[in-house]
Amino acid sequence: MDTRFAISQYPDAAAINKQLDELIKKPVYTISPEALAKYETEYFDKKCATSKSMIDEAKKIIPGGVQHNLAFNYPFPLVFTAASGCKLYDIDGNEYYDFLQAGGPTVLGSNPECVREQVIDLLNTCGPSTGLFHEFEYKIAKKISDCVETVDMFRMLQSGTEACMLAARIARLATKNKNIVKMGGAYHGWSDQLGYGIRIPGTKATQANGVPGRIMRDTQEFFPGDLDSLERVLRKNLLRGGTAAVYLEALGPESGSRPVDKDFCKGVERLCRKYGALLVFDEVVTGFRVGMAGAQGYFGCSPDLTIFGKVIAGGYPGAGGVGGKREYMKYLGAGLDGAVKVKKAFCGGTLSANPLSCAAGYFTLEEMDRTNACQKAGEMGDRITKGLQEIIERRHLPFVAFNQGSICHLETVGTLQFSINWNKPWTIPSVLKQTDIRKKEMTHMGAAYMAEGLVTLAGSRLYTSAAYTEADIDDALARFDRVFENITVKED
Repeated sequence: MDTRFAISQYPDAAAINKQLDELIKKPVYTISPEALAKYETEYFDKKCATSKSMIDEAKKIIPGGVQHNLAFNYPFPLVFTAASGCKLYDIDGNEYYDFLQAGGPTVLGSNPECVREQVIDLLNTCGPSTGLFHEFEYKIAKKISDCVETVDMFRMLQSGTEACMLAARIARLATKNKNIVKMGGAYHGWSDQLGYGIRIPGTKATQANGVPGRIMRDTQEFFPGDLDSLERVLRKNLLRGGTAAVYLEALGPESGSRPVDKDFCKGVERLCRKYGALLVFDEVVTGFRVGMAGAQGYFGCSPDLTIFGKVIAGGYPGAGGVGGKREYMKYLGAGLDGAVKVKKAFCGGTLSANPLSCAAGYFTLEEMDRTNACQKAGEMGDRITKGLQEIIERRHLPFVAFNQGSICHLETVGTLQFSINWNKPWTIPSVLKQTDIRKKEMTHMGAAYMAEGLVTLAGSRLYTSAAYTEADIDDALARFDRVFENITVKED
């Protein structure tokens, strides 16, 4: 197995957080109204007319006009019809550099031929699903187990959200405790219980509209990167049912948008052992992007359960799963595997581990392993980050660019750096007002990038793949520079 990692040098989390804290104290720097208006008229209205017409029709039968949150873009979503390597193409024939990467899974690049041919062969012989066992169910489980040391056993599901839900049920059965603790601002899917404390640390249940508050009474959050904050929660939980699991995005919340120190994860692991909680690594993004051994391999941690998603189906649908130590995964076998009979964690999923998803994931991981794709993608992440930092410095902008390998961050407004302190409730309205303003400007920046042929995740995160070349990255940097040429201070 390829034992190299995408991260060539771990970022100085304290220094970056200091920069981000300074960013949110400053006025909002964003694309000028004049430049934005020009992009709207000269690019979106003239060059994306077919997309606009189709989205207008789609809005009549699809809420918001699109079926996935990543597709919501200002001034309107574009309709993409082709993907290859590091490029995307819309219905009007416009070409883009793909830094969204389907939300992260396409480390090889989009639609690689070596995987596509295997999927076509499977469709010609078996079809996408039978509801029964297929050899690729075993092959992908074995591949993941071989790569990730802590994964003795693996259960495939259809999404990272499902995997996060199931891990909580396993943890409660294994520990006989009830509480789930997560890092404030981290995203572990959109289930009722784990919608607590998402995006902005301290938001508690306020961002999970439609979820009764009582469902989240056994979920708590701690401040990112703060072991003392975590221990206070764990200590309190000793008096209110104990802690079943601590969920962790190893790089920091929102895929490292608010980075944590390199030794933080080891500190969380020590606290989990001290208080009898299972450690759950959410590797939906980091799994097979930071390296074939995952973020846990990079940090030298031994989580009890690991959440997988995205890349384990190679960008094909049906990407999710739970892996972990045998003593905990037995709660999915319920005695059917010959082990001592235990209560089975409630789970299902008719299309989980369908042949199409398993084959696509297996051949993707094999190719990534064979070609050292993680490290190659990381090198491209280093190159674009360094280039962005140089442009930011040259143009005297307050923006912050940093990366953890192929996971790159370009913070122009710092929305996710805010937090809510419930001990100072009078500050909450101003925080909510600021984040609303800055979210809007993120969409405007995202539109400017799109008009320059750059598809990003919400205008603030970029994923690189092994399909990029140095020439591609340098061309993309020139396009970012054109956007930054039109930055101004937003007027109140």
